[in-house]
Amino acid sequence: MPRVTQVLRRARKAIEDLDLLKILDSELRHELSSMRYQDDKVGSFGDFVLEWDSPQSQDVVLRKKCSSGEEVAVSALLSRDTFQGDGRLPGEALLKICIKKPGLSSILKFDCVASNRGGSEPEFDIQNAHYIASSSPVDSSIYRGPLFSDLDPALQHELRQYLAARGIEEKFTNSLLLHLHKKEQGQYMSWLQKLKDTMVENQ
Repeated sequence: MPRVTQVLRRARKAIEDLDLLKILDSELRHELSSMRYQDDKVGSFGDFVLEWDSPQSQDVVLRKKCSSGEEVAVSALLSRDTFQGDGRLPGEALLKICIKKPGLSSILKFDCVASNRGGSEPEFDIQNAHYIASSSPVDSSIYRGPLFSDLDPALQHELRQYLAARGIEEKFTNSLLLHLHKKEQGQYMSWLQKLKDTMVENQ
């Protein structure tokens, strides 16, 4: 009887593994057939250089140095997709933009969100604008300024223009969004394939 029980357990495991392989195959075929961003070409990042874009990581880092000596660094990654009704909304790009003036150790830091959810044009929102002194300790109680949305509209407009003048404009955010979506899709398909290969090897 113990031997029969072992055979039954192995048979049940084989059936479960086969079901999992079928689902993995189905998901891979779906991704290959949909390939939402396959035909879209990533545009130029302007003067920014793609400094970090590891296949294993979700984030990217871009950097530029202006003729004035000013340095601009942008780190970005995608948020998770969200669902609204029966549809799936693609993830937003979460950006941290740091600007450093020549000769100064302090930094201007902007927390931003870029998205393209159903519209033909990407949306770009600044959520926070911080001044960070080099000597500032890491302390959550330090006052870093109000929410961007609470600022005077004229000041909000000028800060947007400030970023646009440094290359953070529509074309840049559109290219960055597309690059991140393509990166995520490639990573997901690679993960599915590795999972499938592992299942096949263990059979």
